[in-house]
Amino acid sequence: MGDSTNICLACGCCCNGTMIGFVQIGREELPALSDLVDVENTNGEGFFLQPCKNFCDGCTIYSRRPKHCASFKCELLKSVEQKELDFDSAVEIVDELKQRRIAIEKQLTLLQIELQSQSFYFKMIELKNLLQKSEPASLTQDYMDLKSDLEQLDSLLSTRFGVSLF
Repeated sequence: MGDSTNICLACGCCCNGTMIGFVQIGREELPALSDLVDVENTNGEGFFLQPCKNFCDGCTIYSRRPKHCASFKCELLKSVEQKELDFDSAVEIVDELKQRRIAIEKQLTLLQIELQSQSFYFKMIELKNLLQKSEPASLTQDYMDLKSDLEQLDSLLSTRFGVSLF
């Protein structure tokens, strides 16, 4: 269980909507994937929003997943493949990311902030925009903590996974 492929299976944060908001589908893939995912079709090209309905503690369509999914490699995966980071350290980073997401989701519930998107990725963009519109002096400590947690999440995504919310 220590090879780089298992990092992806242990993580799933690109599939669950933490790192990526949508997946592009090539026109040649549309017929085969339209039965597997909820494809939005635009001008012969398609996409589907994350979280992927085929992700449940792992990809249930892994052998038939879209090319975009198969070719995506986050920086964490690349670091493991290049032996710059060992598997256990990578798992710790994935766990940190998951804990940060859980903490933010709890804060959203406690503060009764309702966001429109189903994707955590797009919710965080929506939250960032909401917090930017607020005057810093008008934000309570809870909101300031949430803003800080959001910035820390983005920093972790950027430095360790090579993706950003902003």
